[in-house]
Amino acid sequence: MNVPKSGYRVFSANSTPACTELAKRITERLGVELGKSVVYQEANRETRVDVKESVRGQTIFIIQTVPRDVNTAIMELLVMTYALKTSCAKNIIGVIPYFPYSKQCKMRKRGSIVCKLLASMLANAGLSHIITMDLHQKEIQGFFSFPVDNLRASPFLLQYIQEEVPDYRNAIIVAKSPSAAKRAQSYAERLRLGLAVIHGEAQCSESDMADGRHSPPFVRNTFGHPGLELPLMMAKEKPPITVVGDVGGRIAIIVDDIIDDVEDFVAAAEILKERGAYKIYIMATHGLLSADAPRLIEESAIDEVVVTNTVPHEVQKLQCPKIKTVDVSMILAEAIRRIHNGESMAYLFRNITVDD
Repeated sequence: MNVPKSGYRVFSANSTPACTELAKRITERLGVELGKSVVYQEANRETRVDVKESVRGQTIFIIQTVPRDVNTAIMELLVMTYALKTSCAKNIIGVIPYFPYSKQCKMRKRGSIVCKLLASMLANAGLSHIITMDLHQKEIQGFFSFPVDNLRASPFLLQYIQEEVPDYRNAIIVAKSPSAAKRAQSYAERLRLGLAVIHGEAQCSESDMADGRHSPPFVRNTFGHPGLELPLMMAKEKPPITVVGDVGGRIAIIVDDIIDDVEDFVAAAEILKERGAYKIYIMATHGLLSADAPRLIEESAIDEVVVTNTVPHEVQKLQCPKIKTVDVSMILAEAIRRIHNGESMAYLFRNITVDD
């Protein structure tokens, strides 16, 4: 039995080459071998996990990157966690760089907070800790009953801007909606650059629907107390598209945490081009790039899309050469090492603000 002296093992919750690439990068940096396991789908699409070595009494780190089939990835993680738990692993820590369902973290009318449900499922399966990166909303950490380390990709993206964007001193950081202004401001302050915000019809309407502000009826309530008259809820109307800030003759760098459906980014790029920006970059942590995203990016005014390897996107890169990747395996490997050795995680968050 090949049990490392280090007392911990690193497993991948997915056996496909695209999803194990990040896990292999992390284990190479740690100087350990990737744990032996097989994860596959039965003929009826049930998920089966076979752990091929003893994990009794050890600390286990499960790395799960989320491909396009999100629900299968979740089941793989749950089944592997439970398999390791029943195999008497001491601690099971999930390394989930992109946490799925993170956009469903607020109540939408008669919907549900699916992110909270997923947090409960992972706890019941046996996870005792999670390492993730750039949660869509940082309040998601409160959904968990165990520790969550929410790492930041901003140092790697900032380094890319400084080293790979020609004449970046002539750039301006752009928030594609007012809700992204805090993140953009953080980037602008670190790079000592200006800030612009796109406001108006082209911005994403997710925040408008998330808090149920349209739930109250638009007519007076005639079934309540006779003397109670609720004020009517006035409908919101977005102003015409406006760019707050001067982007003329500048390099526009749009920053966000997730790039999935790219229509909003394409529309923002067109507006910035009209306002005089001569080059447009998109910087995002998680490159989901669903549906026709590669084609839309290729045909758009966007010059380059830079994302990290928290989500496998090799197929999308083949379809669109504008997509570039930044490796974040270094910080994930260091987080694993520090947690196993009982060292402080504060070093990984040095000079990091809440808005990053």
